Amino acid sequence: MKLIALVVALVLERSLTRLLHLRELRWFDRYFDWALARLGTRGGWRSGVLAAALLLLPVLPVALVSIGLLKADIFWDVPYFLFAVLVLLFSLGPRDLGAEVQDYCDQVAAGDEAEATRTARQLLETEVPRDYGRRDLAVEEAVLVQANNRIFGVLLFFIAFGPIGAWLFRVGDLFRRRAVFEAGRREAAEGAPPYALIERLHGALAWVPARLTCLGYALAGSFEEAIGAWREYREQPARRFYDVNDELVATVGRGALARSATESPVLCVGAALRLVQRTVFVWVTAIALMTLFGWAI
Repeated sequence: MKLIALVVALVLERSLTRLLHLRELRWFDRYFDWALARLGTRGGWRSGVLAAALLLLPVLPVALVSIGLLKADIFWDVPYFLFAVLVLLFSLGPRDLGAEVQDYCDQVAAGDEAEATRTARQLLETEVPRDYGRRDLAVEEAVLVQANNRIFGVLLFFIAFGPIGAWLFRVGDLFRRRAVFEAGRREAAEGAPPYALIERLHGALAWVPARLTCLGYALAGSFEEAIGAWREYREQPARRFYDVNDELVATVGRGALARSATESPVLCVGAALRLVQRTVFVWVTAIALMTLFGWAI
């Protein structure tokens, strides 16, 4: 049932790309701002427990409905199936990665650098390099990283834990995105919110998906180049725990692309998206085989 729900949600997401702006869930920002205020600048293990509790609180309603529908056993679990598709559909995102990449490439081709920079900032979640070539390369890496945050992490948690897992991963990523935004907005005036704490929580959630995403990139792209990049990265000391996921995914993804030195950077942004799309196919195929042999529920 999970495989069917996953395929249905992916098809609906592709079909309703421009109509799914509600997935941005802006109304959650107030809750995240309140949660960040509760955390303040405190440290220690108590703040970690509090952050985890604040992360789990928005997941509770989905968990209650999901468990209730499963226990009810209504009409061959059709209501649970529809609920799972709905939750997964809203968990993928919050924005459509393909649409953003297409917008960016169109804006660069049209010479609209202001809009291209704005779109790049949404993908990078940080300041955009002023040099256009460096900006294109940064966007290429961001596409590879955002695919893990927006797609692959959600899919893995859905297969492992159902709609509860998919929603948990999405809430964790939304919490992280809001903390990043607030860190940039408030740092100069009153000190950054507990950005690192939220990043560690998200880093823990994304650790396994990031490595499976790297494996998917290797299978969907240049395997030898990707594995070589992975080995080289492992020899480098990591700066912080939650930096490892993004850096590793970007490094292995670039290796899988096997980009030539003369290739246009903006063309590589589109190539990165195509690699992500092929990796989705690899994942769905692997999940289907696991389901066939009874390794996935």
